[in-house]
Amino acid sequence: MPHPSDETLDLIGAGLAGSLLSILLARRGFEVRLFEARPDLRTHTVDGGRSINLALSARGLHALEHAGIKDDVLPLTIPMRGRLVHDPDGTTHFVPYGQRPSEVIRSVSRAELNRRLMTAAEATGRVRIRFETRCTGIDFPERRLHLRDEARGREETTPTTRVIGCDGAGSAVRMAMQRAGAVRYEPDFIAHGYKELTIPPAPGGGWRIEKDALHIWPRRDFMLIALPNLDGSFTCTLFLRREGRLSFAALTTPENVRSFFEAHFPDAVPLIPRLTEEFFENPVGALGTVRCEPWHLEDAALLLGDAAHAIVPFFGQGMNCAFEDCVTLDACIDEADGDWEQVFTRFGAERKPNADAIATLSLRNFIEMRDRVADPKFLLRKKVEFELERRHPGVFIPAYSMVSFHRIPYAEVLRRSEIQERILDALLSRAASLDEVDWQTADALVREELDPL
Repeated sequence: MPHPSDETLDLIGAGLAGSLLSILLARRGFEVRLFEARPDLRTHTVDGGRSINLALSARGLHALEHAGIKDDVLPLTIPMRGRLVHDPDGTTHFVPYGQRPSEVIRSVSRAELNRRLMTAAEATGRVRIRFETRCTGIDFPERRLHLRDEARGREETTPTTRVIGCDGAGSAVRMAMQRAGAVRYEPDFIAHGYKELTIPPAPGGGWRIEKDALHIWPRRDFMLIALPNLDGSFTCTLFLRREGRLSFAALTTPENVRSFFEAHFPDAVPLIPRLTEEFFENPVGALGTVRCEPWHLEDAALLLGDAAHAIVPFFGQGMNCAFEDCVTLDACIDEADGDWEQVFTRFGAERKPNADAIATLSLRNFIEMRDRVADPKFLLRKKVEFELERRHPGVFIPAYSMVSFHRIPYAEVLRRSEIQERILDALLSRAASLDEVDWQTADALVREELDPL
């Protein structure tokens, strides 16, 4: 492998994963060309309606620290200690994410984070970002990258050594690999879509509702959530079926939109003054899982982040998982001793089982968020989980905590969480309150079923 300073790597997509990865590669001494189809977010207005505010947690924070930019990003975030559940009658109750002060997730604007990462990438002096430049294809045998300059309407080609696709669920790199017969691709869209709305800041600034929580209006088959922003606003997201009686397809007039919200989210209606206007201005976003394999073509191309494994957003792990990809790839470059095909092979072998696991966990968490989180049995289950964690530190860790506050591999989280669910089922089949739990049996089950981490 040539000395890093003699090699240029091409990354497609200057979103979150592409920008972070370019920083890590630049720190290794590589020159990086980063191609982005959109205009520069720092100088152009971002179209609304498709952002879904992000939840930064332990894996993402570790990646930012690894890249040396965590301290630059933290001021963009708002800690959220748990879920504030809004019942249909307007009453609320708080469900903490963890039981330690440090166990919070952090709301962050996708656009603001992306701006900060792009600026940090360019500051390395080794990353050149070409905006409004779309990848239209890749000639792998000839190692040529086909591009379209969107601003000038001009097609061009450029030689490339290798390409890393960080270009999201609709990845052009993945499509090029499919056309080359190098990858099998299985999209799996769920029946629900999403639409964004806004709670504006309070008069004079500040937040109209509690800022240190993820607000959730769970209604069994659908839900509304709201995450805080630094300017005092909240980004709301309605998750609803795309078709059917209660669906986006059925909400066709301002009158039935307002009636739907007044029936199901009455306390949210006064908080969203442009409810009907935003509802019809903003598009319905699709939600689904991308599964494909392999993630690489020889030493010529690699898929990373959503391009390889897009997931539904219900565990808040899409960005965190992609950032963890970047750290893993950085380590694989060390371990493979200069052989790029080995780098890519090792990366896929390590990350694919974990990506599959968080995809499964994310779909399961959708059911928890929209249905179970308001159930008294769920609240008891959380109390028992926390007590078992106190009694068996480092052995019994709730699934949410393993995902969000630790860096335990997702595949191990899935395995352990299924064991823990069986333990909880056994204990709660004979207990209707915390006082009725048989703790002697609980301790025995934990010791028998779970190894220390």
